[in-house]
Amino acid sequence: MDRQLLLSKLKTIVASYSHDKDALEYLSETTDFTKDLKINSANLVDVVLDVEEEFDIEIDNLSMERMLNVSAAIEIIESKLKEIDRK
Repeated sequence: MDRQLLLSKLKTIVASYSHDKDALEYLSETTDFTKDLKINSANLVDVVLDVEEEFDIEIDNLSMERMLNVSAAIEIIESKLKEIDRK
């Protein structure tokens, strides 16, 4: 899946949890979920659950701990999608 499409889908997912709509407007791969978008840790879990549902993937605890910014999220999603393709 194209990285821009992933970024667009991720932006849609995090929109309802972001407390900084200006930062959301300029979401990029360098955007940090907690520092830039002001998403709290409880809502980060919701983001992970929504990502799992949207992409039909399962994110393990280790990957979840790494998913603190958009770039890491995209890398994790791409990795999980590749695992599915290999099956």
